[in-house]
Amino acid sequence: MIHDYRQSFFFLVRISDLRERLTLSFGAHSHFPTDIAISELGSKTVNEALAAGLEADEIWKAVCRAHPKETEKYRY
Repeated sequence: MIHDYRQSFFFLVRISDLRERLTLSFGAHSHFPTDIAISELGSKTVNEALAAGLEADEIWKAVCRAHPKETEKYRY
């Protein structure tokens, strides 16, 4: 079986983009990804949603809807 590294690369870039947007919106030392559950994500935190296999872009959109003021500058 041949592994397609391009697919993995794009997945990693999308997660890193999510992490960067969270940092820009909530601060570098924020506990938001580990402590704040979002109802649209099934009451999961960002980290739990990623671990459950949700797409990074869908997670970010849910964060934007739940926290519009904080994410205003960095929306998709």
